[in-house]
Amino acid sequence: MKITTILTLCLSFMLSAGLQANSQADPLNSVMWDYNRQIFLGNNAEYVFDDRIKVGVPQFAEDPTQVPVDIDATALTGEIVRIVSWADMNPIQHIFTYYPHPDVLPKVSMRIKVQQATPVRAAVLTKDGVWHIGSSWLEAAGGGCTTPSVGNADPYWESHLGETKSRVFKGAQSSRYKFRVIHPMDTGLVGSIPEFFIHQVELRDESGRALARMELSPPVSENPVITFDLRTTDAKHHLWLRDNNGNEFEKAL
Repeated sequence: MKITTILTLCLSFMLSAGLQANSQADPLNSVMWDYNRQIFLGNNAEYVFDDRIKVGVPQFAEDPTQVPVDIDATALTGEIVRIVSWADMNPIQHIFTYYPHPDVLPKVSMRIKVQQATPVRAAVLTKDGVWHIGSSWLEAAGGGCTTPSVGNADPYWESHLGETKSRVFKGAQSSRYKFRVIHPMDTGLVGSIPEFFIHQVELRDESGRALARMELSPPVSENPVITFDLRTTDAKHHLWLRDNNGNEFEKAL
């Protein structure tokens, strides 16, 4: 009887502690926080709002189809398993999931579409199973996700689909790879225009090993511009991409 009582008390304490660990109020007070948290992190995931996770956005999105976003988790200690980013108020919330290799800095930049003013999130999962959440509020006039891509009105993209331009910026101890690929990145939210977007991105070394993997969603802007930061300066790399129609593209950087 006493053992049963002790076990019951221990279980109650652990459940209470778990609820307290996961009951932090959203600093941006978004009505979509709890819904998105369950989708992207899992209902019982342990998380903490962490100022070390930087989400850089402009004060106002003058062009809601091309909004620069910078995610920086370099101040976080511990091995990073993946980074998930989303925009709370978008009709398609997910932006990307990023799986950085230890040779790649947990930092990425790109441009996205937003439908209205929204919190933009970055959730960083460390090896200990804890999600570290960074958030920023983005003011925007909106309409970015339901605006037809420019490429649909221009036959140029059909003959240049997947064409990639890249630059390498070498520092004393790291390298920055910035690339731009021609692709309409259609969301499927515009009448008679189906979903058509780059879904997978890999930065590979000379042996073909993926140093950085990303899964993109339609809110990434048309003709994506993405930046990776590597801890090396002398290695050669190439980029591999695949869209949701099965088209594959490869480019030496």
